[in-house]
Amino acid sequence: MAKAPASEQLRLLDLQALDSKLVQLTRRAAAAAKNPDIEALKEKLGAVENDLVAAGTEAADAERDLKRSENDVEMVQGRIERDQKRLDSGVGTSKDLTALQHELESLNKRRSDLEDVELEVMERLEAANARKEQVQQARDALRSELDGLEQVRDQELAAIEAEKAQVAGQRKELAGTFEASLLAVYEKTLAQRGIGAARLFHGKSEGSGMQLSPGDLAEIRQAAEDAIVFCPDSGCILVRSAEWSS
Repeated sequence: MAKAPASEQLRLLDLQALDSKLVQLTRRAAAAAKNPDIEALKEKLGAVENDLVAAGTEAADAERDLKRSENDVEMVQGRIERDQKRLDSGVGTSKDLTALQHELESLNKRRSDLEDVELEVMERLEAANARKEQVQQARDALRSELDGLEQVRDQELAAIEAEKAQVAGQRKELAGTFEASLLAVYEKTLAQRGIGAARLFHGKSEGSGMQLSPGDLAEIRQAAEDAIVFCPDSGCILVRSAEWSS
């Protein structure tokens, strides 16, 4: 059975306290990194960004349709102007001029229809641009909110990491004051069990949180004061003290 002075075993509780603090800080960092509000906001932002792409596509389509419609009107207007010049010149037979007059009537009707289409497309483009602007503003607001949450998270993580570094330094300094053999037992137990040492307090192991059986307690009481004993449930080193009435 490994041995170490009772006073040294008692100091293991200080080392364990620092190790427990490091575990707590690591868990806090993990929780902060996985902030559910940030994740929910990212999901919402992703949906809005998809809406923005759709709104942009709709506006771009309407803009292309408007340009096409404007070209159609310009082409018809060009033909009207050419035909009107020919008609105004009076050159040609009566039949030709009459046909030209009919063609102008048809072209003017065609231009009117195309201008109606152009107006509809302009209205559609205006609505699409308004929708795009609305979604853009919503996206920007969400992005700003997300940036704020991420900044708070990053500040929290930085504070936790700073505290971890401080505690790790204290832990390293304290660990250096133990005999190598005792520290090796503690480190091995910590690695295997998740906890290296705990008090035996009024017959209860603070490593497992359970009351020890009368048989286990009798065996521990019979062990020498400098003997290293272990919790039968959690497997950690049980630190005994007369004042704890183990």
